[in-house]
Amino acid sequence: MTLLLHDQLKSALTRPVLEDRLIVEPLLDDEQVGAGTIDIRLGTEFLEVRRWAETGIDPLTLASEEASHLAQAVEGVFVPLGEQFILHHGQFVLGASLEFIRLPWDISGQVLGRSSWGRLGLTVTTAVVVQPGFTGVLTLELSNNGSVPVHLYPGLRVAQLQLWAGETRSERPESERSMYAVPLGPESVRLAWKNDEVERITRIGTRLSGSP
Repeated sequence: MTLLLHDQLKSALTRPVLEDRLIVEPLLDDEQVGAGTIDIRLGTEFLEVRRWAETGIDPLTLASEEASHLAQAVEGVFVPLGEQFILHHGQFVLGASLEFIRLPWDISGQVLGRSSWGRLGLTVTTAVVVQPGFTGVLTLELSNNGSVPVHLYPGLRVAQLQLWAGETRSERPESERSMYAVPLGPESVRLAWKNDEVERITRIGTRLSGSP
């Protein structure tokens, strides 16, 4: 794997064949393409999970009734450009990148927070790894770990996309692409474990414990 630097990023953004081209749109200014990353701006949509009357979230039951309860607790918020979203201490919300992104099949990426926001207490993450072939906007996980509220303005650069080129194209079948295929806004959890996977883990645990 090779880290793409400024000139290589520019080249990937202008590949002549559309299928092979790295797409990050809109790029509002040339400064978004840095020495080794592309700056990502905050979009206008947010998802916030309100407090709800459950003891907690069990990832093994998200395909059941708990999933519907969680969906009802998720509130969407639209914040136009020029306005602000106030993220309070200890608050967690999902945002999205302003940019629509498509990675060609020979490029993968990872999303990093920007230190200028980190010094204000804001942590910006995503699933970290962006797989080859990803298409859509990036869901950004926003947490305020500071002691005072942080004002978030859609359109400001809040994260960085670092990109790596492989020696060959990914051969992963289209049918195995992410469950978050072509997202156009922040996406809530779709973590649903297959029953056979849960049963297999349970059997392994039973054997390790020495139970009959």
